[in-house]
Amino acid sequence: MDLLVQLEGLVRLIAQFVARLAELSAALIVAFAVLEALYFVLRVFWKRDAVPDHRKEDLRLALGRWLAIALEFLLAADIVLTAIAPTWQDIGQLGAVALIRTALNFFLQREFRAQAERRRAHANGEGEAP
Repeated sequence: MDLLVQLEGLVRLIAQFVARLAELSAALIVAFAVLEALYFVLRVFWKRDAVPDHRKEDLRLALGRWLAIALEFLLAADIVLTAIAPTWQDIGQLGAVALIRTALNFFLQREFRAQAERRRAHANGEGEAP
């Protein structure tokens, strides 16, 4: 029985390490995404009149993609932690992160499709420049 308790403790320790690593990864992804977006936004800001609107939309969607990836890491961390010692609060947090991630991905995918359709229409000469 003592071996079982030690094994359970080891599994908890490994799960907590993996979860913290996933959370750290999410924070780093967000930090680098914000820095990247800020760099490009400042470049666009100074050349406002020379930059087409679709470039601004590209910047927003790129940041959204990175945020969605960071949410995936947070979801992974919550799954690992919930699997070892689920409380109602843990399950609620897992559900909230999953819901936010799902909603963000749904709306991002809609915008990606709309952007692709606008570009396709523009390439075929059917509308305004994207």
